[in-house]
Amino acid sequence: MTTPDSFRLNGKLIPFSAGQTIMDAALTAGVYIPHLCHHPEFVPHGSCRICVVCADGRELCACTTPAVAGMQVESDSDDIRALRVALLQMLFVEGNHVCPGCEKSGACQLQAVAYYCGMLDLHFHSFFPYREVDASHPDAILDRNRCILCELCVRASRDHDGKSVFAISGRGMQSRLIVNSPSGRLGDSLFSGSDRAAQVCPVGAILPRRGAFQVPIGERLYDRETIADAGGPAADDRG
Repeated sequence: MTTPDSFRLNGKLIPFSAGQTIMDAALTAGVYIPHLCHHPEFVPHGSCRICVVCADGRELCACTTPAVAGMQVESDSDDIRALRVALLQMLFVEGNHVCPGCEKSGACQLQAVAYYCGMLDLHFHSFFPYREVDASHPDAILDRNRCILCELCVRASRDHDGKSVFAISGRGMQSRLIVNSPSGRLGDSLFSGSDRAAQVCPVGAILPRRGAFQVPIGERLYDRETIADAGGPAADDRG
């Protein structure tokens, strides 16, 4: 039986405070729900859908759904796991993710979530889209091949840095990350390597210069522990 300020997640009693989402309450209680676009510093977005759970019989995003007393939430059923794997497979084939040759390998949240969820193959045919690499900025390289459109950099630049350097343009397969500058290039924008937006990318789309492979592969954050054990939401900030 639940108390007025708790719900059950996979049978476990999870306390929550007024205004907390299912994701907030779960992470506070030390229970990991897989996610990519969620970050505790920013307003929930619900774009990646990886955090889908079944709450009282309905499939909902844990990061945007308010916790309700007595709610019964399932995050680890066969159906939910299969849905997450399918979503992850689509993210991989819609971009150009070559993990063995990526500087972010071992500290990439997409890669770590895929391992955690048991994604063993791509399943779908890869699109191999043409995407630009912008190396015009002295502090960072913008590699759109790895972008998963989570909008974390958009929210960080707008809400934390007060610069609104990034935005998403287009729809569907034409969606892409764009830069707010006269030329559309990162080097002509207000972006700085010290910005919060430079540090929150969960993949390798925003890569700091002069920092590649400083930590050897095999010794990186998710090489040492799973994403659930590493703490989840902001773990790869420590990557």
